[in-house]
Amino acid sequence: MNIDYTVTALMFPAIPLLMSIYSNRFHSLSKLIRELHDEHVYENHVPHEWKKQFINLSGRITLLRWTIMFAAFGFLFNMMTVLGLYLNEILIARLIFGSCCLSMIISILFFIREIHISTNALKLHMADMDVDVS
Repeated sequence: MNIDYTVTALMFPAIPLLMSIYSNRFHSLSKLIRELHDEHVYENHVPHEWKKQFINLSGRITLLRWTIMFAAFGFLFNMMTVLGLYLNEILIARLIFGSCCLSMIISILFFIREIHISTNALKLHMADMDVDVS
């Protein structure tokens, strides 16, 4: 496969879009955690089922951290590919671009896992209502 600037240019719209999605998800999650924290600390209101939710939120934060980190590595590797091409180091550029693709795949897999956990958390949250959550 020949690699040139066109190949690396394909990643430029995708990576910032994914990072924006991940950041919005992280922002929403951090807002929820801050609200739960305030209710827990200032109002001394701690329902029994919150322990599971705190564990769930902690896991989701960890997954999002890894998701964003691998997306950032993907972006960095994409930029390094452009540099390798600029320096006419085609073999190195190919290897780095492969790292870019691998990083983005790992990032997306972490994100899929986070969505799965999030969906299960919503199902648990709805379990006490008279709703079919299958």
